[in-house]
Amino acid sequence: MTPVSAVLITLNEAQRLPAALASVSFCDDVVVVDAGSTDGTIEIARAAGARVVVNAPWPGFVAQRNFAADRARHDWILALDADERVTSPLREEIEALATAGFGCAGYRIPRVALYLGRHVRRTDWYPDPQLRLFDRKRGCWQGGLVHESVRVEGPVGRLRAEIEHAPYADISDHVRRINRYTTLWAEQEAAAGRRVGWMRLVGAPAWTFLRNYVVKRGALIGEVGLVISALGAYYTFLKLAKLRELTSGGHAKR
Repeated sequence: MTPVSAVLITLNEAQRLPAALASVSFCDDVVVVDAGSTDGTIEIARAAGARVVVNAPWPGFVAQRNFAADRARHDWILALDADERVTSPLREEIEALATAGFGCAGYRIPRVALYLGRHVRRTDWYPDPQLRLFDRKRGCWQGGLVHESVRVEGPVGRLRAEIEHAPYADISDHVRRINRYTTLWAEQEAAAGRRVGWMRLVGAPAWTFLRNYVVKRGALIGEVGLVISALGAYYTFLKLAKLRELTSGGHAKR
């Protein structure tokens, strides 16, 4: 059976971390890389039996994730965030693969969001495949300030079972994070020399709403679908508006 290391990165995740750690307890090794938490996250991780490594100050998502993968005891990595859970079917699927032998360099796993009290399997949010199970000898994390992902050399398989993701505590938390991420996105795109015209500023948010609410059937999940579609349009507008501000001599505010 091929051993698997579960790898998590944290910063003040005392509330969400216990469930995440419990969901990866089947792994042969669990390592938590913390960026200097002050809320008891480190103590909770150690009490759960995880190895804890502190890497502070925060170096950025890509650097921290690769640092964490390097600290694992085994080459096969299962990367999880504190707001995610390995479901029972996914655990069974991973264990079966580990027993039979991994045939690919990495595996994409569908991720289902738990938002406003329900699992979301409509809109752009699903199936949200994430390459989270991989051989670190053949892959690593890459990307910019936002939207980092694992890239591997070799074939990539797909698992059927899901990771459960609780991305936002509530709508207010969702809006706060939108403001943060849109600023990072705008800074990243501005640094790459990209610009946005006013027609895209108007059209892209409208298309985001229609795609989520109509094309991807967000309307079928009621109020949750409406909120996701509307805030998706807001996210699109805000990131483009901030990019336009930056490239016309303004400064986007965090």
